[in-house]
Amino acid sequence: MKKRLFLVLAIACTLATVAQTQLLHCGKLVDTEKGKVLSEQTIYVTGNKIDKVVAGYASAKANETIIDLKDKTVLPGLIDMHVHIEGETNPKRYLETFTKNPADVAFTAQEIGERTLMAGFTTVRDLGGSGVNVSLRNAINKGIVKGPRIFTAEKAIGTTGGHADPTNGFKKELMGDPGPEDGVINSPEDARKAVRQRYKNGADCIKITATGGVLSVSKNGVNPQFTQEEANEIVKTAKEYGMHVAAHAHGIEGMQRAIKAGVTTIEHGSLMDKETAQLMKQYGTYLVPTLSAGRYVRQKADIEGYYPDIIIPKIMKVDAGIRATMTMVAKEGVKIAFGTDAGVFPHGENAKEFQYMVETGWSPMFAIQSATITNGQVLDEPLGILKEGYLADIVAVNDDPTKNIKTLENVVFVMKDGKVYKN
Repeated sequence: MKKRLFLVLAIACTLATVAQTQLLHCGKLVDTEKGKVLSEQTIYVTGNKIDKVVAGYASAKANETIIDLKDKTVLPGLIDMHVHIEGETNPKRYLETFTKNPADVAFTAQEIGERTLMAGFTTVRDLGGSGVNVSLRNAINKGIVKGPRIFTAEKAIGTTGGHADPTNGFKKELMGDPGPEDGVINSPEDARKAVRQRYKNGADCIKITATGGVLSVSKNGVNPQFTQEEANEIVKTAKEYGMHVAAHAHGIEGMQRAIKAGVTTIEHGSLMDKETAQLMKQYGTYLVPTLSAGRYVRQKADIEGYYPDIIIPKIMKVDAGIRATMTMVAKEGVKIAFGTDAGVFPHGENAKEFQYMVETGWSPMFAIQSATITNGQVLDEPLGILKEGYLADIVAVNDDPTKNIKTLENVVFVMKDGKVYKN
């Protein structure tokens, strides 16, 4: 009797641990690998991975369930390569540096993370915060809170007075002299220490501010801010620690130094010229255009008091050149990785970037691929393709986005790691 009871319990436990297979019946499916939209497909998902994709609507067998998406278009989960998940634009943003505690930032970031996931962005690369981004990544990975898969740079690295100097705009008594531990460097030795500190703090990648920036409280938004030797040392050290480097850059000289150093992505690239575009092609560097951020800050610049006065001329300078720059970049065939700079504009509106990309000259399929298969390749992760062995990050929209790109602004189904978060 005891042996029989033990056997029954053993069988029950075994059955309980067998992952149930989910069959997604897809009216249309975007094949990002081939650049085609397929009709009437079934995706098999077991655990957190895709088992296979077959033509037609397969019938469910024992231990299989069906998710009916026959009137939807299904895509891989979207990937945003440039977000700042710890906060969000508002007229008091600069004051919040002095009023928000780390716990306040954490609660804000958690809500932003869930909002981002519900918008269909199942993976993001966070390019600079206070370190709360590392804790949020860990909490999401443990299933404590809902949010996208996060690859974070922790704190961005800059130079004294540069775009990532956290004390820009402070009164002298508060400025101090931040160093590598705070992400501020002034020599190749400092650069090495700063990268190693980011690694110690839990970063997945490195973000540098190769030029001045638009929204920092400092005068110049385009000047180069690292020597070639400093940039070289950052990339060299990052590679030794298994991390890639993203470089914020608006001006030409800073961009070129970063490209020659071997960064993986240039963020923004607002005032790029053809010579720099050709250099990016030569080095295989990706551009992350962040068109959404440029559009948004230009709109808010007309609101008195929204930004500090020192920032307004920088906004106007970048806005005057960015559209012509991106049209040139599209024609030159520079490699593009989708990224938005969400946080500079409201999180959850990331998908507006697709429309801006199409208006610039990229095709709808190219824009979709940049946010899926391309970004999966940049991250070197099994993401961005709906096929066997890839992670089951899957979203759905009402219309075919190759015909109506704005449909991506209304994601109606979200699965991440095989778990449905929105249906």
